[in-house]
Amino acid sequence: MENIKLFTLITGASSGIGLELAKLFAQDSHNLIIVAREEEKLAEAESLLKQNGIEVWSISKDFFQPDAASNLYEEIKQKGYEVDVLVNDAGQGVYGKFIENDLERELDIVQLNISSLVTLTKYYAKDMVARGTGKILNVASIASKAPGPYQAVYHGTKAFVHSFSESIRRELKDTGVTVTSLLPGPTDTDFFNKADMLESKIVQESNLDDAAKVAKDGYEALLAGEDMVVSGLKNKMTVAMGNITPDSIQAAQMEKMQEPVEQKKD
Repeated sequence: MENIKLFTLITGASSGIGLELAKLFAQDSHNLIIVAREEEKLAEAESLLKQNGIEVWSISKDFFQPDAASNLYEEIKQKGYEVDVLVNDAGQGVYGKFIENDLERELDIVQLNISSLVTLTKYYAKDMVARGTGKILNVASIASKAPGPYQAVYHGTKAFVHSFSESIRRELKDTGVTVTSLLPGPTDTDFFNKADMLESKIVQESNLDDAAKVAKDGYEALLAGEDMVVSGLKNKMTVAMGNITPDSIQAAQMEKMQEPVEQKKD
């Protein structure tokens, strides 16, 4: 075991919450495997993180591709590296009415947000249980707690991520492996740009949360072995109110928040 290098694996690590999480791990001297699609941004992140004197390995993977997560696991295994912390941060949304959106893009979102996350969690949870130790952080969203008109597929995928995380956490309760679900609210990242969502009210009229603060909340919850954390007081209140509000009313409220700023009413 003394010859096996331990690494924290972070997907979606080239920007936003993923990069901020990587910075926190780097500051605490964790070796890192950082994964994202854009090679140029990955290289910049790698250079930044290496300033902490740790080993950083960046791998470009497109999790829209069905085999990408399995291939990543095999590449890391062939290196002889051991992952003792897994952070599933990679995720995207697609904005617009469900019947008007492109089906292939929505299925790509399901592949990215759900299938790749389940694949990596499956492989690494089994490895961690075999060792008797390990931590997994799955980045869900407060979107997991409410229906989301104009982002129906995204909200659905995040509901899956949160429920899945809580379920396997219970299954792994006596194994030495913890699973934590991080629920950010709307955060100042490239998410809204990639989702073609810049004209929505939630972007134009809201104060977006700071990615570094969200990452810190998730990092501390992970280290403490907590089951979940809602980042930010405003978002905690939103989730608490949602717990006592019928889904139909939440859907109507979310529709108003996420509709385009120029939405015309009949």
